Amino acid sequence: MAQEMRAAAVPAIADPAPLGLAGFALTTLLLSAHNAGWAPDLIWLGPALFYGGLAQFLAGMWSFRRGNVFTATAFSTYGAFWLSLATYVLLVVFGKAPAADVFNAVGWFLLAFAIFNTYMLFWSMRVNTAVFMVFLTLEITEILLFIGNFNGSKAGEGLVLVGGLVGVLTAAVAFYTSAADVISGMAGRYVLPVGVAMWKDARRRP
Repeated sequence: MAQEMRAAAVPAIADPAPLGLAGFALTTLLLSAHNAGWAPDLIWLGPALFYGGLAQFLAGMWSFRRGNVFTATAFSTYGAFWLSLATYVLLVVFGKAPAADVFNAVGWFLLAFAIFNTYMLFWSMRVNTAVFMVFLTLEITEILLFIGNFNGSKAGEGLVLVGGLVGVLTAAVAFYTSAADVISGMAGRYVLPVGVAMWKDARRRP
């Protein structure tokens, strides 16, 4: 009985998904706006460290506590993505990494995360349409950007420009999904439509 009372006294953990999506969306918007040639360079660096990075990583840790393996893996990985990218850029800025290798290095960085994103894209079909669209637009963004960086394209040029435009779309979809999750958490039901899971387990025959 005492154990049951202690368990009941533990407060419920709020869904961290809206925070993780918002941190991802805002940072993606700023970097994509730079890649498209609209925003100045490094405007995304602070958010990459603290919002897309730290806040999103913590959202992933809270997702582990809630037992959601998909969001835990996604938010922890992309929180680490932003922290890692910001760290590399700081190393370049302070002369600890050769500036001549930036395009090739960022290309490999994005290629590696595109591989991760590919299987997460498939598994996102088991969540809902909105989450699937976040991973689909992100997949296209990463592919365009790693090819563009391997080609040496600068911000506002070539495939980096196109990747920046698709990245802005990715941010918009992630913002929408975050907003839908916030209001659903407040209302106790979905108010903004997010669609249904596109991949469901078939019923097993007895």
